[in-house]
Amino acid sequence: MTALGKDGRVEFRFYRPEASEARLAGDFNGWGHDWPMQRDAQGWWVAKVALEPGEYRFRYVADGTWYTDFASNGVEAGKFGMNSVLVVRKSSAARARPKLRVA
Repeated sequence: MTALGKDGRVEFRFYRPEASEARLAGDFNGWGHDWPMQRDAQGWWVAKVALEPGEYRFRYVADGTWYTDFASNGVEAGKFGMNSVLVVRKSSAARARPKLRVA
């Protein structure tokens, strides 16, 4: 699953307690699965990534096996299986703020 954090980064969470390692792969890193995820005490693997607003495709790789995140913004067929779709919207914090007047 994915969530937009308060700091503007996307948090990727993948539950695979039996895995010895998990990585994040997507079109935002050239589908290279060199982005390691960190395991928490409950068996979730977590990665936080700063992404510009836009639409992305991604999958998780745990112990060499690729997994689709069906809790993402959608899925679509790709060349090598089902890809998860992530939509990063411009956050309200990133919107232009009114200029302040200095008296």
